[in-house]
Amino acid sequence: MSKKLKITLEVWRQSGPQNDGRFETYKTEATEDMSFLEMLDVVNEDLESRGEEPIVFEHDCREGICGSCGFIINGQPHGHKPRTTTCQLHMREFSDGAVITLEPFRAKAFPVIKDLMVDRSAFDRVIQSGGYISVRTGSAPDAHSVPVRKEKSDIAFDAAACIGCGACVASCPNASSMLFTGAKITHLAMFPQGQAERYDRVQKMVNTMDSEDFGHCSNHGECTLACPKEIPLDVISQMNKDLLTAPFKVRKLNS
Repeated sequence: MSKKLKITLEVWRQSGPQNDGRFETYKTEATEDMSFLEMLDVVNEDLESRGEEPIVFEHDCREGICGSCGFIINGQPHGHKPRTTTCQLHMREFSDGAVITLEPFRAKAFPVIKDLMVDRSAFDRVIQSGGYISVRTGSAPDAHSVPVRKEKSDIAFDAAACIGCGACVASCPNASSMLFTGAKITHLAMFPQGQAERYDRVQKMVNTMDSEDFGHCSNHGECTLACPKEIPLDVISQMNKDLLTAPFKVRKLNS
């Protein structure tokens, strides 16, 4: 039989991006087998039964593939367990009588929509500026018809694991999105299909990133520690390398 836990929550409540927020305290019971967001569902059911506003969080895919569930748990994006999104965190990770503080990701580029839900559309605009391949590649070829070196495919696979949750931004002292942007740039830069737009892409995506009020990387490394997919810092190095090379490559292509 699952052990029952008594939990105290200190939750950030904010009715909108232009409103002041505050912490409110809630007490609840949960079982060890519950996911963290199932526990929040129980709290919300209790609040609604009393005619009060439920705590807003964005999503619960329960598979760790969309990242929309992310918020700060006891000062850490997605909580303390490595390689885990909020929707995959379980109450067995907490002790009976625990006091848990919940707050939204804090970054100028991620304004609070309501309570624990933030607007991550800045990431969408970074992708829209160049995070794709638009050259015509024809109909889908056989997987083995376009050779890709093993070391490059491994790098691309690691970078493509990024789910755009924003934990890297929330954990960075400067609210930098260079890990996210670097992952998206590196992923496409490793493939033959991505070469035609490679250097134009990095310029456009970095310019958009800079325009979205993200900070700059200062090599703290908190981003990769907070990342539920453990995207390596190498993707930032690859992005910077391509960015430094881009003016010469683009000039050569246009000449």
